[in-house]
Amino acid sequence: MTEQFRIDVEHGLASQPKTLPSKYFYDEIGDDLFVKIMHMPEYYLTRAELEIFQHQTDRIISSLEQKSDTYFELIELGAGDGTKTKKLLSRLLEKGFDFDYLPVDISQHALDNLNESLSKELPALQVRTQQGDYFEILESLKESRNPKVVLFLGSNIGNLSDEKASEFIYRLGSNLQANDMLFLGVDLIKSEDIVLPAYNDKQGITRDFNLNLLTRINNELGGNFDLNGFVHAPEYSETEGIARSFIESTKDQVVTLGCDGPTFAFEKGEKIHTEISRKYNDEVLKSIIKHTDFKIQAKLMDSQSFFADYVLKRT
Repeated sequence: MTEQFRIDVEHGLASQPKTLPSKYFYDEIGDDLFVKIMHMPEYYLTRAELEIFQHQTDRIISSLEQKSDTYFELIELGAGDGTKTKKLLSRLLEKGFDFDYLPVDISQHALDNLNESLSKELPALQVRTQQGDYFEILESLKESRNPKVVLFLGSNIGNLSDEKASEFIYRLGSNLQANDMLFLGVDLIKSEDIVLPAYNDKQGITRDFNLNLLTRINNELGGNFDLNGFVHAPEYSETEGIARSFIESTKDQVVTLGCDGPTFAFEKGEKIHTEISRKYNDEVLKSIIKHTDFKIQAKLMDSQSFFADYVLKRT
């Protein structure tokens, strides 16, 4: 992991413009900060999707088209702390569905915390945690031939460009069978005054989350980033429907990785692109899945139409 981290960081910082992969946000500190982000007053995404899970639980279950007496695997990609999913899991247990829950996450720390909380809150639930790459896990599960429902919530798909999102959904479908379901949570296109504060909150939690990536580089790769020399600088275009996160240098400076490692020069105002957050509507999603094996079966939205959960069926 450390070697791949080093390779990706060196490649990204040597690129023009400079980039760092958003997947490296999630070390133990990053996991905890993101949980705080999800509970920020400005971060409407979690509340909006949670509302769907709280108030439309039976509709979710109906849309997934699973029979209560037929075993299936409920797989969640990037499970996190499971706040929303627990509403669904509890209701499935109440209604007597026969299933196992398979949370998948790159972070073992997040999985351990989730497993511990589930054992206390839903002791009857059969949980099989899966740590690692999404597609490697799905490939290993493919041979079971059991019906599958895949949850990909929180608009995590929005961290990919439309081209990459289409490739992702196509690859996901290649690991599923006909009639398997994908429950896909996406943030909807809205005005800047609603969206941008979710990535630039007053408490500075999103700032700390982004700058923690530099701390991680310092701690794990021997970097000498001066955190006082960089600021969090998010942007959002409603017309384009994309929010972008940047770490911006506040001065001319040079950063080194390790004692004998490569050096990277920064000019004042130069940015490191760390993440995109795509916002969606029906047309955007239809374009993305056009060349995949999925078709839209249903769409559930919160009361303010901020967020949507699409139900996609593998053909």
